[in-house]
Amino acid sequence: MAGLSFRLARKRRHARIRSRLSGTQSRPRLCVFRSLNHIYAQVIDDSIGHTLASASSLDPEIRDVVAGKKKTEVAEMVGTLLARRALNGGIKQVAFDRGGYKYHGRVKALAEAARKAGLSF
Repeated sequence: MAGLSFRLARKRRHARIRSRLSGTQSRPRLCVFRSLNHIYAQVIDDSIGHTLASASSLDPEIRDVVAGKKKTEVAEMVGTLLARRALNGGIKQVAFDRGGYKYHGRVKALAEAARKAGLSF
């Protein structure tokens, strides 16, 4: 059951990150979750416990475009979509929460696309 230990290790890393990182009203938290096939991102204000913006590879806006693309390309599209939604909501700065994943591959692609689209972190 190697998958269980990897999942548990990620949870521990995420808990360690979250002990130091919290989203505020002026600087909400951009949280990333990646599954085997999809990627999800949310901008969260932890002071009130609300999700201010979200995007995923299952989003109706990009679902048709995503078909047949590589996972990193899909992550870039999700990052761009999330940044656009956050900027429409008046959010310009976020604190990046990589969710216990390495800043590599899909997580990095999503973050860099969000930066390129106008979010700063």
